[in-house]
Amino acid sequence: MKTRQPTATTLEDQPIPVRAKLAALWTGVMFLYAYVDILAFFKPGVIDDILAGVVFEFDISQTLFVTFLALMAIPILMVVLSMTLPARANRVTNLVVASVQVPFAAFNAVGESWRYFYGLGVVLEVILLALILRYAWTWPRTAPSATSPDRETVRAQQ
Repeated sequence: MKTRQPTATTLEDQPIPVRAKLAALWTGVMFLYAYVDILAFFKPGVIDDILAGVVFEFDISQTLFVTFLALMAIPILMVVLSMTLPARANRVTNLVVASVQVPFAAFNAVGESWRYFYGLGVVLEVILLALILRYAWTWPRTAPSATSPDRETVRAQQ
């Protein structure tokens, strides 16, 4: 009689490309950004203010909504740009945009009465932005190959 021997296998841990990490992190930032705003509708008085034409002490207007949409478009576009831009432009764009988003994220919690709610949102968003900065800053580099000419050689040949 044969007995079945259990086989021990190790799951293969595939490396994740930097572009995918950045796109995933920007997706997280986008969801946090949106869900903090959506959940804020449940705070007492928020709907009444909206019905009275006021959002966050600002009068509801097309200008305000265009501004909100433009701000929300930043992480949305960064998901796409992180997957499509060439490496150098991708790295620089992520470093610049994430750096600008960090103080913007912190500003969103200033003066809010629900400190734990907004504080948690800001902390989570800043953690994701810090990871974006880390992955963009440490983007892997390739050493020049021995078979490809360097820039100076190519320029000299032109």
